[in-house]
Amino acid sequence: MKVLLIWPILPNSFWSYQETLDIAGLRSTNPPLGLITVAALLPQTWEFRLIDRNVRLESDADWQWCDLVMISAMVIQRQDFRALIQKGVAMGKKVAVGGPFATSVPEFALEAGAHYLVLDEGEITLPQFVAALERGEESGVFRAAEKPDVTATPIPRFDLLDLDAYLAVTLQFSRGCPFQCEFCDIINLYGRKPRTKTPDQMLREFEALYQTGWRRLVFVVDDNFIGNKRNAKLFLRELIPWMQAKNYPFILLTEASLNLAEDEELIDLMVQAGFTMIFMGIETPDVDSLAVANKEQNMRQSLVESCQKITRAGLQIMSGFILGFDGEKPGAGQRIQEFVEETGIPQAHLNLLQALHNTAMWQRLKEEQRLLEGFDEYLGSQRSLMNFIPTRPVETIVNEYIQAFWQLYDPMAYLKRTFRHFSMMEGKRPPSKRPISMHEIRLFLAICWRQGFVRSTRWQFWKQMLLIALQKPQFFYDYFTALGIGEHFFTFRHQVKAQMESNLATLPLAPSPLPHTMPQPALIR
Repeated sequence: MKVLLIWPILPNSFWSYQETLDIAGLRSTNPPLGLITVAALLPQTWEFRLIDRNVRLESDADWQWCDLVMISAMVIQRQDFRALIQKGVAMGKKVAVGGPFATSVPEFALEAGAHYLVLDEGEITLPQFVAALERGEESGVFRAAEKPDVTATPIPRFDLLDLDAYLAVTLQFSRGCPFQCEFCDIINLYGRKPRTKTPDQMLREFEALYQTGWRRLVFVVDDNFIGNKRNAKLFLRELIPWMQAKNYPFILLTEASLNLAEDEELIDLMVQAGFTMIFMGIETPDVDSLAVANKEQNMRQSLVESCQKITRAGLQIMSGFILGFDGEKPGAGQRIQEFVEETGIPQAHLNLLQALHNTAMWQRLKEEQRLLEGFDEYLGSQRSLMNFIPTRPVETIVNEYIQAFWQLYDPMAYLKRTFRHFSMMEGKRPPSKRPISMHEIRLFLAICWRQGFVRSTRWQFWKQMLLIALQKPQFFYDYFTALGIGEHFFTFRHQVKAQMESNLATLPLAPSPLPHTMPQPALIR
């Protein structure tokens, strides 16, 4: 069997870092970990060819070569996902699809013409799919009645990747999250009981990646790395001596819940293991809105103090923020800006609230008849309107959003905020003898030119760079990387502003917002 694995195009978004990638001579942020894991799960007597369309487009020869096309996608990739399914079918190829979007909205893939839907987690459904192929079945939908044991998951097929094209390579330690945030689809996809790989299993994956020659960023893409704190600590205690023996060849980043601030031992272990950045879903500084979202883990102690504690330990925070919660009070966008300025968080992932399919929020809004059709062209990105009727006028929310996004990524404001964030750090960063790549040198020189000469930030830039180099030399690389990522946002904010203003201008007469009241607790699933 000759299998063409295809990863669709990711539209420009907060996560694409397109301007930064262009400067550094890179093609994409992360490779498709799901597809190279699928390749490892399928019979190894099969032949595989991986096409990441964010790196290069497939050729006619690729289509002619294969017997089977397998496509995975996230919601933001759905337009290219549909087009690829239709192209495969038109060319007479059998098309199998899977991944988070197909699992959440299987009817989308069926309507596009996919022959096989390999849904849920592949450790269970891929063997079902292979057995169906062996029986000669021409189509099928394969679902899992349970969650797989990820300790049996094989090492991903890194050999299928053009590694030099990526900013970071991805690995996964756990699946699932113990919390119940109403708007999040992770617990629907992977459950509330975090399942983790063993420390030995993870070290074998790290070693396999090390043997490829990779020496840059490694994104541990768990939706909540500390969902199972006990197992996370066991893994970190094994990872630390491995990283030390290899002279810290990787720069590690991951995602975690804000209750990390409650566990000083866990913070210290992460720093010792070489983690430098954490994405955290802060969502909003408004406690009432956190209660509506069922984000109880963010309500245990001061959000500002929690962020500052993590930052002081030497971990850069990248955060998620949302506008549009039920009962949200006017000025929410301004309060988010003030919170970001107070904590100094460089990368604030600001988005309008959107109801993802089959989440608790989706089900509630469906029962309340508040879901809207026709608002999904950019769903999953920062350029999409809300796909439901909010409790405030949508124009008010969107205008707050435009203003906040624009001001957060003003170059001068970003530089000053980033400097404050890194100046706050007190922890000791483990020394690394990792070689610096040409991509990193290109980015460094471009940042010096753009921010140190071309823009009006020039005096602030050189002053801050000198102070960081003298006072916080162990964080200099991370500081400069943050400035490099800022280049994406300085450009992207113009796209967000233009698209959202266009959305408002073409917005049909919207239904009146709901009464400005908080929903009853019984409505929160």
